[in-house]
Amino acid sequence: MRNYTAIADFAKTLAGTFDNINQAQENPKDYARINIVFRPLPWRIFKGPGFYSEQCYDYAPWDPYRQGIHRLVLDQNLFVMENFAFDNPRRLAGAGRNPELLDELHSESLKRRCGCAMHFRSISPGHFVGNVEPGKSCLIPRDGKLTYLVSEVEFNQTSWISRDRGFDPENNVQVWGSEHGMLRFEKIASFSNEVTNEWLELKT
Repeated sequence: MRNYTAIADFAKTLAGTFDNINQAQENPKDYARINIVFRPLPWRIFKGPGFYSEQCYDYAPWDPYRQGIHRLVLDQNLFVMENFAFDNPRRLAGAGRNPELLDELHSESLKRRCGCAMHFRSISPGHFVGNVEPGKSCLIPRDGKLTYLVSEVEFNQTSWISRDRGFDPENNVQVWGSEHGMLRFEKIASFSNEVTNEWLELKT
């Protein structure tokens, strides 16, 4: 029961839409306005809790520049968001806002992205911090060469703070990512009502 409660708290806190409108308006030269969405997946995908995520510029909600499928598991006190690629991501573009598009997703199309899971821990009730799993093995091509991802996240019921950067595996020099510090988002919509006992496979 304790594990279900912990996963439910994490999932309800995560589920929603985050917008950095204030940061973008205060400093438009350095920060574009971005939306991040975490939408609970249909239970059938993992036969347990999972999420669809997408990031897009606010002016292009149907053209996300990042999409992901994530299985949520609890490993002792560590919340692990496993990361999966999937076929034909354009078909799911916009599913953060229109979850009926997730009907097009089938578990057999998923491919695990090795080394790219996010590891989160609770630092206080409803407040989580996370990083990409250790090992420098989440490799992302950029401008014709591979880089390894360094991802830092902190979130709670009202905010999301993050920074993603890519580094050269040979010399550890930053190749891409924010040069102006953390991106700071506010939660503008919650999907916590979709995190039900049935979604968690909790039998009552």
